[in-house]
Amino acid sequence: MEAQKNLLLDIKDLKVHFDIAQKSAWPWTKPIKLKAVDGVDIRLYEGETLGVVGESGCGKSTFARAVIGLVEATDGNVVWLGQDLTKLGHAGMREKRKEIQMIFQDPLASLNPRMTVGEIIAEPLKAFYPQLPAEEVKQQVKVMMTKVGLLPNVINRYPHEFSGGQCQRIGIARALILKPKLIICDEPVSALDVSIQAQVVNLLKSLQKEMGLSLIFIAHDLSVVKHISDRVLVMYLGNAVELGEGEALFAEPKHPYTKALMSAVPIPDPDLERKKTIELLDGELPSPMNPPSGCVFRTRCSQATASCAEKKPQLMGGDVHAVACLNVH
Repeated sequence: MEAQKNLLLDIKDLKVHFDIAQKSAWPWTKPIKLKAVDGVDIRLYEGETLGVVGESGCGKSTFARAVIGLVEATDGNVVWLGQDLTKLGHAGMREKRKEIQMIFQDPLASLNPRMTVGEIIAEPLKAFYPQLPAEEVKQQVKVMMTKVGLLPNVINRYPHEFSGGQCQRIGIARALILKPKLIICDEPVSALDVSIQAQVVNLLKSLQKEMGLSLIFIAHDLSVVKHISDRVLVMYLGNAVELGEGEALFAEPKHPYTKALMSAVPIPDPDLERKKTIELLDGELPSPMNPPSGCVFRTRCSQATASCAEKKPQLMGGDVHAVACLNVH
C-alpha cells in the first residue's frame, strides 16, 4: 500500500484525556482523568477508506473529532501531508479545514433550521472564499446538489421539509463543496432506515471514486463497515486493538474482542446463522476513568493471563493486519 499510494494522515500516539471533577466538599481535590482516547497510531492513504468500529463509549467519535481539531488532543501527533495539526493555532487549523471536512451522525440536528438548503451548502464557500460572486456560489451549490442526488429546484427549501436521508445528502453536499481531500464520517447512517443507509453508503463510494476522496468511516454496523472500508480499525476503551484489511479482518479476526464483534454479525444464510457460535463477552465495559491496568480488555477476555495485567500490548504487525494482544502471535 505504501508504494502505491501517497500518505495523507499519520497519527502517532494520539491521546484525548478529559478532567472530570470529583464530587467532593474539598475544592483542592484533584479531578479524575477520563481517557477517551489513549494512544492510537494509524496511517491513512490517498483514496483509502478507513472504517472505525467498537462499542459505544470506546472513543471512536472523540478520535475523529481530535483528528479534525474539534476536540483538543492531550498528547500525540496528527500529521496531515507532513504538517502536524496539533501544533497549529486557530488560524492555521481553520485553513486546513478546507482539506478535511466532517459529516455528522444526526442529519437534521447538524443543519441550521433557519437557513435554506442553498444557504447551508454555500456556507463553507462564503466562509473561505468571500470574494466569490453570488451567482457563481449559487451555480456551485446547484452542481453539488445534483452530485448528491438532490434536485436544484429545492434550493430555497428548509431542512424540516426533507426526510432524514435527504438531510444527510445536504450534509454531504456541504462537506464536499470545498472539494476536500478527507471526509470524516461520524456514524452518518446510524439514524437512517436500512434501505436509506445503503443509498447513502453507495453515494459516498461513488463520490469517493469521482472526487478522489479519502474517508474515515465510523459506524456500529459491521456490515456497513465491511461494505465500504479498505481497512478497519477496531477500538476498545480508547485503545486500538486490531487493524486489518477489510476482507482479511472479517474472514479471520485475531483479537478476542474483534472475534466477539464479528460473531454478532448476522449471516444471510439461515443454516449458517443457526450453526454459528456467538462469543459473548463477560461483564460490563469498564469505566474510562478507571481502566484496567495492562491490557484494557483483560477483564472481559477468556484468554487473559497474569502478564496481561502487567504490560499494555502495542498494535504490532504493520498496516496489513496488526493486533494488540500479548497472546496472539
